[in-house]
Amino acid sequence: MVQIDLSGKTALVTGATGQLGRVMARTLASCGASVAIHYYRNGEKAESLLRELAAAGAAAIAVQADVTDADSVAAMKEAVLGRFGKLDIVVANAVSQYKWTSILEQPLDDYVDQFEACVVQNVLLAKAFVPQMIERRYGRIVGINTECAMQNFPNQSAYVAGKRGMDGLYRVLAKEVGEHGITVNQVAPGWTISERDRDNGTERQEAYERSVPLRRRGTDQEIANAVAFLASDLAGFITGAYIPVNGGNVMPAI
Repeated sequence: MVQIDLSGKTALVTGATGQLGRVMARTLASCGASVAIHYYRNGEKAESLLRELAAAGAAAIAVQADVTDADSVAAMKEAVLGRFGKLDIVVANAVSQYKWTSILEQPLDDYVDQFEACVVQNVLLAKAFVPQMIERRYGRIVGINTECAMQNFPNQSAYVAGKRGMDGLYRVLAKEVGEHGITVNQVAPGWTISERDRDNGTERQEAYERSVPLRRRGTDQEIANAVAFLASDLAGFITGAYIPVNGGNVMPAI
C-alpha cells in the first residue's frame, strides 16, 4: 500500500496560521512530520495550532518571523534548527494582502510588496535552510504559487508579477540544488474553499465553477494533500514542477 510517510522528517510552513497554511501544517503532522509553525503577527492563532498539533502527538514549535527580512529569517533558522537539529521540508506559503486594481492605478509600493513576499521570502528561505540540506543530501522545497500566474486577468498585475518571479526563482533553484538530492516544486491552487468559506457559507461560486472542467472549487485539504505528496519520498523524482491543483482551470502546456 502506498502511503505518505513523513516520520522522522521536519517541516517548516510559512504563513501557517493562514487559511491554507494551517491545513498544510495539520496534514504534514498527520503524516508523521515534526512541524515548525511560522507566523508573522497572529501569535494567538499560532499558539492555538501548536496546542492542537501537540494534543495529536506531533512535535511542533511556533516561530515568529518577517520572512522578507534577512535578520528575522536568520533568527527563525536558529529557532528551528535549535529545536529539531535539521530541516527536511520547507513549505513557502506566507503571502501579503493588498487591494487589486489596474496597472495604471496600482501603487508602486504594491509591486515591491509582492516581490518581497513572493521572491525575497524564497531567496531568504533558501539561503537559510538549503546549506544544511546540501550537507545531508536531502531536502524538499514546496512553494505555493497560484493559477493567477497563468491567467493574467485584469487587476492581478502585482500579484502575477510576484508569483511569476517566484516561478522563475524556483526553476533556477531546482537546477542548482538537484545534484544534492533536493527537490524544488510549486503547487498552484485555484480559488479554494477554506475554513472562512465554510463559516460564511460561501463555498459555492457558480460563475467560477462553470469555468472549471471538474465543475467545482477545490478544498484546502486537497491543496495540503498535494503539498504532502511533494514533500514525501513518493515525489523524489519530481523537481522544477508547477502543479495546478484547480480542477483543470489552467493547464500548463508542453
